[in-house]
Amino acid sequence: MDAGLQDWQQGGFGLYLHWPFCQSKCPYCDFNSHVAAQIDQKAWARAYLSEIDRVSAETDGRVLGTVFFGGGTPSLMDPDLVAAMIERIRVRWMTANDLEITLEANPGSVEAGRFRAYAACGVNRISMGVQSLVDKDLQRLGRLHSTAEARAAFGVARDAFDRVSFDLIYARQHQSLRDWAEELRAALALAVDHLSLYQLTIEPGTAFGARAARGGLAGLPDDDIAADMYLMTQDICSDHGLPAYEVSNHARPGAESRHNLIYWRGGDYAGIGPGAHGRLTLGGVRYATRTPLQPEAWLSQVAEKGHGEATRETVSQTEQALEYLMMSLRLVEGIDIERYQRLAGFSLPGSAISDLEEQALIRREGSRVRATREGRLVLNGLIRSLAG
Repeated sequence: MDAGLQDWQQGGFGLYLHWPFCQSKCPYCDFNSHVAAQIDQKAWARAYLSEIDRVSAETDGRVLGTVFFGGGTPSLMDPDLVAAMIERIRVRWMTANDLEITLEANPGSVEAGRFRAYAACGVNRISMGVQSLVDKDLQRLGRLHSTAEARAAFGVARDAFDRVSFDLIYARQHQSLRDWAEELRAALALAVDHLSLYQLTIEPGTAFGARAARGGLAGLPDDDIAADMYLMTQDICSDHGLPAYEVSNHARPGAESRHNLIYWRGGDYAGIGPGAHGRLTLGGVRYATRTPLQPEAWLSQVAEKGHGEATRETVSQTEQALEYLMMSLRLVEGIDIERYQRLAGFSLPGSAISDLEEQALIRREGSRVRATREGRLVLNGLIRSLAG
C-alpha cells in the first residue's frame, strides 16, 4: 500500500441513506422498517438534506464513489425527494465520474411506475426485492406483489436503467432442490446481470421467529438440503455467466455492486437515516456511527440537535483487523494477508492456514487467502480459526 494512503482508501468511500418505511412488514424481516399511514416527505427532506450537509463537511475533499438508498422501501419516496437528495450530494461532494447510485425497490405496480422518474433524478441502478417467482411462496413470505407484477416491473426497470439487480430467497417452506433449480433458471432467463440469493433465515424478533418457536413453520429444508441448494446455486449461476463474487451475490463481470464492495473491502461509508450504520475514518481514527432506530426519534433529533447520530465509537486497530477478516472472506477475492497484518500488528496464523488448506476450505495465492466454494459454506468456522 502507498505510504500516503489510509487503510479505508483501499475500499473506497460511499454513502448509505436509509428510508425506514414499508407498506407492510414482511414476516421474515429483521431490518429497521416501519409501516406508517402518513409520511411528511417535506420534513424528511429537510432532515436528509441537513445530514448530507453535516456529513459532507466532515468528509470534505473525498471523492464519493457510491450512493445507496436502502430500507425499508425507498421506492415509496417521492421522486422529487430523491432528486433533491442527489442534487445536494453532487453539490457537497466531489463524485466519481462513474458514480453508482442504487435504489432498492419493491416490484408492485405503483413503485414500478416511478422508475422512469428515478432514472431522471440520476439513479442508475435498481435493486428489486422480488424474493420469489412462485405466487404461493410470495404469499407465505408476506409479499404484496405477484409473480406477474414482478416480471412486469423488471421489464420496466430494464427499460429505464442500465443496471438491474434483484433478490431471491431460497430454502423456503416445502421447497425442493428441483423447485429451486427451476426457479433460479427462470430468474436467469430474464437477462439479469446481478442476483442476490439469500437462504431463508429465521431471526428472533420476527413474525417467522415467533411462528417457528410455536412449531408453526413447517416444511423448511434441513441443513444438508440447504447446503446442497447453495452449492447448486453456484453451479447454475456460473453456467449462466454470473459467478459468485461474494457469499450471496452473483454478477456478470463488471456488474458487481460497487457500494457493497466498499463494505466488504473495508472502505469508509457514511450512514444517514434512522437505523443507519457507518464507518468513518476522521483524523486518522476510525469510528463506528449509529443512528436512532425509531423514525420519529431520528427526525426530531436532526431538527433539535442538528445531527442524527446516536453514538460514535472508536474502532480499535484490533477491531478493524477482525472486521476486515470477517468481511473480506465473504468475497471470492479473499483477504490481503499483508493488509491484515498492518491492521492487526501480527500475521494470520500459519498453522490454521495450513490446516484449512489441507481440508480444501481455503486457498492461498500469493498475498491473498480465499475461501473455497465449500469453505464459504462454513465461513464462521473459518473466521474463528483464522482469528486465532
